[in-house]
Amino acid sequence: MAHPKRRQSKTRRDKRRTHYKAALPNVAVCPATGEYHLWHRAYTIEGDLYYRGKKIVEGFGKI
Repeated sequence: MAHPKRRQSKTRRDKRRTHYKAALPNVAVCPATGEYHLWHRAYTIEGDLYYRGKKIVEGFGKI
């Protein structure tokens, strides 16, 4: 098995890792309200819970 003879510098290590970046999340626009939200997630707008452009629960965020 290969064994490094010398320690790799921080610069060389970081150069190798430059390709591993966090991707931006996919954002969709609600067809009913025009608000932005994450794909495949339920989202609240003005206290109402929406999913795929349809209102699921009214007054979700209110007590």
